[in-house]
Amino acid sequence: MLPANLSKKIKGERIAKVIARAGLCSRREAERWITEGRVRLNGALLNTAATTVIEADIILVDGQPLPSREKTRLWRYHKPAGLVTTHRDEKGRPTVFEKIPKAIPRVISVGRLDLNSEGLLLLTNDGELARTLELPTTNWTRRYRARIRGQPSLQMINDLAKGLTVNGIKYGPIKATLDNIGEESKANAWLTLALTEGKNREVRKVLAHLGLTVNRLIRTTYGPFQLGKIRRGGIEEIKNKVMREQLGKIHRCQ
Repeated sequence: MLPANLSKKIKGERIAKVIARAGLCSRREAERWITEGRVRLNGALLNTAATTVIEADIILVDGQPLPSREKTRLWRYHKPAGLVTTHRDEKGRPTVFEKIPKAIPRVISVGRLDLNSEGLLLLTNDGELARTLELPTTNWTRRYRARIRGQPSLQMINDLAKGLTVNGIKYGPIKATLDNIGEESKANAWLTLALTEGKNREVRKVLAHLGLTVNRLIRTTYGPFQLGKIRRGGIEEIKNKVMREQLGKIHRCQ
């Protein structure tokens, strides 16, 4: 370690951010790990995430040093319905991370798709990047196609565009367009929706508030990245050049 008087002169970073950048988890999860007593700093058990560290500090998670930081990588994954977006599920349900190819290094998701939702899920080895892309301030549009039971009215579409409050939670404006009636049944219709917040189960909750039941939900885009023609369960890495072009203003990629 560096002498204390020298360490103070070196600008450091919050420890949860450093752990996230190592690809072990998101920053929020790192903060939880610290409160659970899983992190040591320079031999001492850490009990607060409000700690700044420098490169010379020694950080152990579950007794193991942080892995060497690799260059930032990002993948597009076509999540099938029936998988949960978590590394461990207390109910024993199959997870996204069990199904991706073993050749993919440890990754975390950028946001989540619930059990019954499908479509584009971004995966990265950089927890700090994941957090950045999830923030509303990034202002990235997420687009979905939703198959719903019943026919939405023009008033419902206008209500979505204004934003709604459901059970005390405010949801921002959602731009919705009515597609052709679903081929499966005249009772079904397809909506294309665009939103920027991405709160938990947002599409399902606001449509349910309007009396519309979603029976299929597919995310087609997340910011500039599109699902495209990736087969269900397939995964493709985003090229470094494309990643730098799209992320350059919001995140520094190694």
